[in-house]
Amino acid sequence: MPYFDAASSAPLHPVARQALLASLDEGWADPARLYREGRRARVLLDAAREAAAEAVGCRPDELAFTSSGTRAVHTGIAGALAGRRRIGRHLIVSAVEHSSVLHSAEVWEGTGGSVTQVAVDRGGLVDPAAYGDALRADTALACLQSANHEVGTEQPVGAVAEVCREAGVPLLVDAAQSLGWGPVDGGWSLLTASAHKWGGPSGVGLLVVRKGVRFAAQGPVDERESGRAPGFENIPAIVAAAASLRAVRAEAAEEAVRLRELTDRIRARVPRLVPDVEVVGDPVRRLPGVVTFSCLYVDGEALLHELDREGFSVSSGSSCTSSTLTPSHVLRAMGVLSEGNVRVSLPFGAAEEDVERFLTVLPGAVSAVREKLGAPAASEVVREENILVVDSLGKRCPIPVIELAKVIGDVPVGGLVRVLSDDEAARLDIPAWCEMRNQEYVGEEPADRGTAYLVRRAT
Repeated sequence: MPYFDAASSAPLHPVARQALLASLDEGWADPARLYREGRRARVLLDAAREAAAEAVGCRPDELAFTSSGTRAVHTGIAGALAGRRRIGRHLIVSAVEHSSVLHSAEVWEGTGGSVTQVAVDRGGLVDPAAYGDALRADTALACLQSANHEVGTEQPVGAVAEVCREAGVPLLVDAAQSLGWGPVDGGWSLLTASAHKWGGPSGVGLLVVRKGVRFAAQGPVDERESGRAPGFENIPAIVAAAASLRAVRAEAAEEAVRLRELTDRIRARVPRLVPDVEVVGDPVRRLPGVVTFSCLYVDGEALLHELDREGFSVSSGSSCTSSTLTPSHVLRAMGVLSEGNVRVSLPFGAAEEDVERFLTVLPGAVSAVREKLGAPAASEVVREENILVVDSLGKRCPIPVIELAKVIGDVPVGGLVRVLSDDEAARLDIPAWCEMRNQEYVGEEPADRGTAYLVRRAT
């Protein structure tokens, strides 16, 4: 079964499996002890730290192993903010950061700190100048991912790091998605990553704090990992993580060329094979194996089930699933269509024939979902002061958009359609539909229930 969700978690690399099994016999003892078994464990731990540090591009004593990438983010942000508390309590993040960063920002705000979210363009890219504009005298820390987890857009970390350096503000980089492809360039101050993103075992994260960065670990600490990750180290998993990072790096340059060709193929052919599709993410600055697209008039969860029945494992940032009532924060920040969203993230070694079969299966899967949604319970359509009103209250996306598409031709060019909806996803999907269909989105206004979205027929 083709697994196309490597951005969530990559399959365990063969080198990681070998290293894990081998170190189970040697790395079980306490590396802090001076007897023979402890010394063996310490040798393994030190070697893994040196290998990981070489891959990151830092000193071994700057790198700590944590229990996950999320724990590394939480520890890194909290420690950096605490270390610079005399400077101020202002934090900068981008609007498309991983939820672990945004959750840390929410906690920071809850304790009285202030947070600025830097906007992105329609491709998901930040403008380094926007980080410069967000910097203040009381800014303690800025955060920026190296590459986006949902759409694959690579961020200009080097330029943002330079802007922050000139202002004397440390930059924390979440490198979870990109570290397997290469080191993060630029003068960053802190870095986090997660081993299961590059084919290492789960439960291992990296936290790098450059020398000279003010850092005060929060919560109870002990002598382990420079006091930044308390608790007994999982040495076999750490050894496997470091070994697999070195292994994927050795393959990265050649594999990046191959996977980029496959994702370019998907980006080019999906819009030709499936009508009413928007491919999202920056077309140039992006990870080699990630391609994301959204399909009009499609429920994202239903489409994933259809593809799963055909043997493909993909993921979605769609708002239209049973697990969430709000759009993906990444797609919302980009202002792109969220309904029917599919992220294909190819693992190392993904087969060309599997990609071709995916492209063969996809049109039928989308058609099947659209057919199921094509005849929903009719929304009430009335005319109100020369405006066509579509009552989609109580109906989930993509139904409000489907009903809008059905009636837009019933008004003259220049006429208005007023769509009533209480689904938060409509706030993103209706403007995105207008952009795709060359109609004019006028705006929204309060309604007795939900929100009224105004669309003027332009074509």
